[in-house]
Order: sequence, then structure tokens, then C-alpha cells
Amino acid sequence: MPDINKVVDDEIALHRIAQARSGDKNDVSDITVFLATAELFEHVEPLLTRERVAEHMAPLATGRIDRYVLPTVWGVKFVLHDALGGGGSSSLRGDNLGKSMAAALLQMTVPGVPAEIAQASHTYNGPKDSSR
Repeated sequence: MPDINKVVDDEIALHRIAQARSGDKNDVSDITVFLATAELFEHVEPLLTRERVAEHMAPLATGRIDRYVLPTVWGVKFVLHDALGGGGSSSLRGDNLGKSMAAALLQMTVPGVPAEIAQASHTYNGPKDSSR
């Protein structure tokens, strides 16, 4: 029987165990992180705090961060204010603005995820070769 107390590493990047979508409106970016399983959601949701997201997303997001838990879809939504350099017409950033914020957040790491639970995620080993 696998040891559920064995962790993958001290920390694991979210992109190994989750997917995310993001969008923008004016100077606000919204990002929703979706965990792959209920067990991952149970372990990771408490670690996805406003404070950790603010630290990870600085200096891109400088304003208030709102957090919403979406348990029916194993998700956590963040609304980042003052996050897009003033918004589309004011920003010196590239055209994608908030669309790329999900990729930035998925680089954040979380500690203490049991190996058996992390490895059950379909994103754990990266994309599959579809040519086979």
C-alpha cells in the first residue's frame, strides 16, 4: 500500500497538479485555478491564500486581491485589482494582458502535497504525445 504521507517534494508547482483560466477587464484580472481531483482540492485549496498569491504575482498585481472558493468545480478564483498596468488602452504591456496571468500563477509552488495524490493528476507528467 502506498504511503500517503510521502510528499512529492518540499514544494510542487501548480502547473503539475492544476489548470487555470484567466481574463481581464480594464485594470482587473481574474484567474481561476482548477484542481484535477477532489483530494487535490482538499489539500491545495487552503494553501492558495490571498497573501501567497499577492506575493507570487508581485509586481504585476499591486492592488487588492479577492478570493472565492468554488468547491463544486474544485476551483479557487482570484480577482486581482490594479493588475494590468492601467488596462488595455493605458498599459505598456503586451496585447494579451490578463490572458497570460493564469500561466504566471501556475508557476507558484505549494508545499506538502502527498505524492500519491499529486501523481493522480492528469497534468502531473505534462502533455502527452498525441502523435502516437
